[in-house]
Amino acid sequence: MITAIYLAAAFCIVLGLAFSRSRALSDLLGVLFLAAQTILTVHGLANLHVTELQYFTFDSLGLVLLLALTVISYPSMLHSRIYLRKPMADLHSSAVYNASYVLLISAMTLGYLANHVAVTWIFTEITTLSAAMLIYHHRSKLALEATWKYVFVCAVSICFVFVGILFISLALLHDGCSELFYTDLVAHKESLNLFWMRLGFVFLFAGYTAKLGLFPMFTAGVDAKDKAPAPAGALLASALMNLGFCGICRVYAAVSGTPLGGWARAVMMVTALLTLFVATIYMARIGNVKRMLAYSGIEHMAVVTLGLCFGRAGLMAALLHIVMHTFVKSGLFFHFTQIWRTYGSKMIDDMGDYFKLNPFGALVLLFGFISIAAIPPSGLFFSELLVFKAMLAEGSYLIFGLTAFMLTVLLWAFARSMFRIIFLPASRPVEPVKNSPWESVSQLLLFALAAYIGFNPPAFLMELLREAASMIA
Repeated sequence: MITAIYLAAAFCIVLGLAFSRSRALSDLLGVLFLAAQTILTVHGLANLHVTELQYFTFDSLGLVLLLALTVISYPSMLHSRIYLRKPMADLHSSAVYNASYVLLISAMTLGYLANHVAVTWIFTEITTLSAAMLIYHHRSKLALEATWKYVFVCAVSICFVFVGILFISLALLHDGCSELFYTDLVAHKESLNLFWMRLGFVFLFAGYTAKLGLFPMFTAGVDAKDKAPAPAGALLASALMNLGFCGICRVYAAVSGTPLGGWARAVMMVTALLTLFVATIYMARIGNVKRMLAYSGIEHMAVVTLGLCFGRAGLMAALLHIVMHTFVKSGLFFHFTQIWRTYGSKMIDDMGDYFKLNPFGALVLLFGFISIAAIPPSGLFFSELLVFKAMLAEGSYLIFGLTAFMLTVLLWAFARSMFRIIFLPASRPVEPVKNSPWESVSQLLLFALAAYIGFNPPAFLMELLREAASMIA
């Protein structure tokens, strides 16, 4: 079985990277892991609905998220190599970084494909441990603070998920079912004990919001993305947030066609609007580029959660948004390495004249801003438009108005900061630093891919999105 081979390969590669003190060997193991990741993804696309090792199924939702993760794994590994070439990166810290990085990607992969509530929980916890090692890579006081904060909040959230699993098991036992497969939840949703299921959904939703980045668990994730190396921050701000969405979406599918469906929608909707409000407040006064990108991710996950609340059309739009957001947000984090190299700072007040200092990089950054801000020709413009269309189709005019207003304020705040960096004069003298244009190519390709998917989404991707959206009632 390919999944078993992938598990064994990932385990061996993580061990090899952890003990490797040779950059050449680490690079080789990284290439081998990318090959294993690609083979698993292609195998999954060719074997839709096939279950392997009993607990992993290549369903449409998991494959959409896995495809996005595999695409960004290539530039992510490339920029990790560039980052670790710095003189300050000793071989021991590089080994820890490489091993944690591969462990994080493999844990997210298996979390997407898990068809069992408890198995998803297990791999979600593994992502917390591997992400913590990446956040602490710089070994500074602030990195340690961010790591402990992330571990503490995620530990609390994972406990919430565990309690939610216990309540869901009680809801299933009421119907004589002792398994916790997602298919069993959907199959028995008409006869589930609503009291225990309501409690189970609340705890699971609250727990997974730490990964998804929703209110009130978003704070640890923002600090983590700020303190982690930029290539690691790219994964934390995109693919890892997708894992939180996956966990919530699979459980919501079990309650969407029950009397709890309307109540669950209201819980998610209120949480998403509160998250948008918080992101708007922070974005209007933010002074740190990486934190700005992190809060931008929170905004987009709020939009995605709203899409989940508006039926199959909304979920399909949300999944399309997730795929393109993964590409664009990763590209922006990859580009931060050049911004840091140019200014030696993360603070926007220390930046300016980026067009003069790094002309090609500034063009790529401008394209990235247009893409993440959902301004045409950004592909995210079309997915947000589809989310709004789903809202209006159900007559949710107040939700539409509030969302549109907050997104407008967010756009203004984001544009003010980005234009300051790109166009306005620097507030202090900046020594020119050489940035290779080739280093920006990967970001340009990711932004272009997102735009292409928005204008002309591939037929196989749209089919996967339609099938994934059909999981909710």
